[in-house]
Amino acid sequence: MKITEIKTFLMHGGNRNWVFCKVETDEGVHGWGEGTLERHEEAVAAGIKILASRLVGRDPTEIEKNWQIMYRHGFWRGGVVMGSAMAAIDIALWDLTGKVYDLPVYKMLGGAVRDRVRAYTHASDLRGGRDAVDQGFSAFKTGGWVVGRNSFFEADVVDALHEKIKGMREELGSEVDIMIDNHGRARPSLANRQIDAIEEFNLLFFEEPVPPDNLDAMDQVRNANHRTDIATGERLFFRYGFRDILHRRLVDVIQPDIAHTGGISEIKRIASMAEIEYIQFAPHNPNGPIATAASVHVCATVPNFLILETARDMPWHDKVQTTPLEIKDGFFELPTAPGLGTDLDESVFAERPFDPQHDRYIGSWNAEDNSPADV
Repeated sequence: MKITEIKTFLMHGGNRNWVFCKVETDEGVHGWGEGTLERHEEAVAAGIKILASRLVGRDPTEIEKNWQIMYRHGFWRGGVVMGSAMAAIDIALWDLTGKVYDLPVYKMLGGAVRDRVRAYTHASDLRGGRDAVDQGFSAFKTGGWVVGRNSFFEADVVDALHEKIKGMREELGSEVDIMIDNHGRARPSLANRQIDAIEEFNLLFFEEPVPPDNLDAMDQVRNANHRTDIATGERLFFRYGFRDILHRRLVDVIQPDIAHTGGISEIKRIASMAEIEYIQFAPHNPNGPIATAASVHVCATVPNFLILETARDMPWHDKVQTTPLEIKDGFFELPTAPGLGTDLDESVFAERPFDPQHDRYIGSWNAEDNSPADV
């Protein structure tokens, strides 16, 4: 069996555009992958084209060798664009190989260690939290900053966060897990004040308290002796980008994104690195259906798994799949079909063409003096 072509498809999925790739073979077996990267979709598509030139003609079931070729033979390594392009192809190779051997991906990864995969969704406010609970979720994530205006005001953030989480906890009870995503918007001292303000509400974790660029800044948060678990990792790439933060034990929860950090092959290695440091694994995943399916298969096999993110505000998740993933009471059921256990309906792509102007996920934000601020 040989790879004959690797195709790329861009689709407007709802709140963002999705990047899919399809690996085709001379025996008619295909695999689907995803490398969605908001506002950089066309760059990822170009990266897939570059990587495809190295793989056409090769055996698609030699997944590890193909991964190493993609990573090593380009000389330039790392980065989110090529990491996302690699992820798309790697996921597709696992899907394809599972179909060849008539096995779900998680069986090829060593088998499941759990019967189902716990998930959480998003809620910007109390109403969104109620909606998440009504959908059957027992956990949701909300933002750490005031939303609904075009600027960030540091003076408001601590008190506003306290009141927001207080209202959610009082309304929804102690059994619902709440997480906060700070999007790396704070300095260490401000992040510490934010965490102090909500310690009493027993959060599952506080995500990206500071930007990901400086581990010593994260160290300032870590050494403030908070009771709340700290999480980060969506903007770190490949195992080499996770090495120091894991070995220094600067977080309690690590959050690599399967669509950015080299796919199934690499995220599984990162999870194992975290396991030996007693750090939990909660993948970042506000992505489309193929990245979600791939994440479910990996999470089923990871002993130190905590919880998986999913964006349920995008109805096209299910509409583009021929066999949508099942989620019941806030848990993904493990697929039983070969490969990822789902497929994509290519006719839907034409209904939802790529829209470069439509992406509500990332805004442009400024500080009070109109200087650009982290989003």
